[in-house]
Amino acid sequence: MLAIAGGKGGVGKTTTALGLSAALDAPVVAADADPDMPDLHALAGVDRDPTLAALDGHDVETVVQPHPDDSDVTVLPAPPIDADADAVARSLARLAASDRRAVVDCPAGAGPDAAAPLRTADATLLVTTLCAPALRDAAKTAAMARTLDAPPRGVVLTRTRSAPDAVVELLGCPVVASIPPADAPVLDDDGVRAAYRRLAADLGEDIL
Repeated sequence: MLAIAGGKGGVGKTTTALGLSAALDAPVVAADADPDMPDLHALAGVDRDPTLAALDGHDVETVVQPHPDDSDVTVLPAPPIDADADAVARSLARLAASDRRAVVDCPAGAGPDAAAPLRTADATLLVTTLCAPALRDAAKTAAMARTLDAPPRGVVLTRTRSAPDAVVELLGCPVVASIPPADAPVLDDDGVRAAYRRLAADLGEDIL
């Protein structure tokens, strides 16, 4: 299980979770663990239900939804805002224990919701823009991921073509992709898709 995490909302975590899942040359579950910003299902074009929380007590294959444009990707939308935290934690553990590779879109920040998928994940991929507040919060997320034994394997910089050395020093992990700016829908852009394909080719077996 790979956690897609960052300190701020709106930096491109959901786009990265789905873009990377589609680019990996293997079956992948793209799961949304962010009840406050439940947008993975809309980006993927699947129904809002059943959600990640439905995994509590059910097998993965009975709950996931197929991505309409990619037969290798299945989707688990975010749990409802009032979902029981213990049930969500059990669902994440069930996903991690399955034979499915999983990419999990994590909540922003450093609260309990953000920590839950990191406790279950094997590794973290940080996502941030190059603005100073987002970078500072990404550094806090990196520290939390290390504490929870889901060490950051790299950082994806969004809306840029650059990869400053200072980012590596701040976050303590390499810049593994720079995703160029693009108009919505972002994942329809050829340059963006190519960037996620390069990321998948470079890190595929190492991150999943």
